[in-house]
Amino acid sequence: MSTKVLVAGISILLFVSVIVGVVTTVRRNHNNKNKLSLVLKVVSKFCSSTDYQESCYKTLCSANSTDPKVLVAKAILAAEEAVKKFLHYSDSLIVRSNNNSLTNMALDDCKDMMNYAVDSLQASYFDVNNSEIYNIYERVNDLRTWLSAVISYQQSCLDGFEHDSRMKETLQKGIVEARELTGNALTIVTHLVDILSKFDVKLHNPNCRKLFFVENDGYPSWFSVKDRRLLARIDDSNLLPNAVVAQDGSGQFKTIGAALAAAPKRSKVRHVIYIKAGIYDEYITVDKEYTNILMYGDSPRTTIVTGRKGVKGGVGITTWRTATFAAIGNGFIAKSMGFQNTAGPEKHQAVALRVQSDKSAFFNCRMDAYQDTLYNQANRQFFRNCVISGSIDFIFGDSPTIIQNSLLIVRRAMHNQFNTVTAQGKDYIDENTGIVIQNCRIVPEQKLFDDRFKIATYLGRPRKKFSTTVIMESALGDFIRPEGWMHFNGPDKVDYEETIYYGEYNNRGPGANLGARVNWKGYRKIDRATAMDFTVQSFLLSKENWLPLTGIPFTSTLRY
Repeated sequence: MSTKVLVAGISILLFVSVIVGVVTTVRRNHNNKNKLSLVLKVVSKFCSSTDYQESCYKTLCSANSTDPKVLVAKAILAAEEAVKKFLHYSDSLIVRSNNNSLTNMALDDCKDMMNYAVDSLQASYFDVNNSEIYNIYERVNDLRTWLSAVISYQQSCLDGFEHDSRMKETLQKGIVEARELTGNALTIVTHLVDILSKFDVKLHNPNCRKLFFVENDGYPSWFSVKDRRLLARIDDSNLLPNAVVAQDGSGQFKTIGAALAAAPKRSKVRHVIYIKAGIYDEYITVDKEYTNILMYGDSPRTTIVTGRKGVKGGVGITTWRTATFAAIGNGFIAKSMGFQNTAGPEKHQAVALRVQSDKSAFFNCRMDAYQDTLYNQANRQFFRNCVISGSIDFIFGDSPTIIQNSLLIVRRAMHNQFNTVTAQGKDYIDENTGIVIQNCRIVPEQKLFDDRFKIATYLGRPRKKFSTTVIMESALGDFIRPEGWMHFNGPDKVDYEETIYYGEYNNRGPGANLGARVNWKGYRKIDRATAMDFTVQSFLLSKENWLPLTGIPFTSTLRY
């Protein structure tokens, strides 16, 4: 073969390979362009409702996927990574605290809360990854609860620095990314059913689920008579304890703390601790490792856990740390017990009971303090046949909480102070949080009774922008101010009166007259159909029938 022929052959092969390469590159670029276009189209549907769209697009586009399940998981994972980043950032600030003990304490609180936030995000991520997207109806309420808890922890972290404006400003800047990405994840989950309806995703019919469609006795219609008898063990003598606490030595333990320390960790079955009559001067934290704990006493007036920590006086302490009893581990139940903080009104914020436990329930319990008695901080909570007493904001927090058939006693605080029953702290519109008071009585204590018209008493005031509180089917005493509700000026002196959700339905008594109520845009005289949204049947939803399984009675819907 001649050299010319060989060279010509090589040239043709090179030309062909170049052409093939060009065609392949063009085709690849065309395919990439088509995929990118499709990804952007899908992402735009997910991000259209979010408040922080730039960060939403950046997060979801990085997943390079059009799979809805992948995108939801990516939104949650991005929030988790941002919270971890803020956790390390806040932890590093302790060297800049100038050895201020209260600031250091608040930074430690913040670290703890961010760890709880990470736990909630990891639970959300796990739930999405281990479920099919078409079952999303069974997941949305759990996901919204856990993501709302993350926002609650973030806000509680910042609230701990009211005494140190410089440090608070520093933290507010550092938490921006975590707040934006958590907010985006929550909004996506909240609107997920609507988003998926735009795709070819066949969703299961939510009406086919056996959830909280229950009869008047508080149990699902598909529960057998035997099941109902088994679960309706209101009499504590029927409970078989795993451990007994008695100060006189007649039990296995003399302190509640010792009995709790001996309990199994991360238990999937109920661990029952019986606490005999006595005043237990202990600070108890049922930490996150202790799940499915049930504590019961002899009565709320004889089995009492007591403490005396308050924000004012002494070296100073954060509100979060004043709690006599803190329930954090999921599935916590308390029956026939008392929780009190005897710090008195002079020490201002002084918490008797702080609850973060998801699917927690309290029956025949008593919580006594003055300011900030019950801190329902995060996750689903239910209270039935309880007594809760206090003066200022004595039921406050940011969880989905229903209080039924209970007595709320307003106490006489210090001179020139007002009284507010609630101070709900919803800070983000898509949170599924709020305080619902149903079929309760709101009355003054005897010391307040004689001065009940001199001391202004209100049903509540909004701690945050989207504060949500509904009082329905309850008896309100004549000492409630005619306007019903009062302002809680925000950090920018904003009254929040247009953004809150305050509702009243079918209340009774002299304090229930709605004729002179506030005329805020956020206040509503709600009808029956709207009130149904705040019943157990609608407000405490979960993919599991958790409330019947607590053995505590409840009213699932409206009484009338």
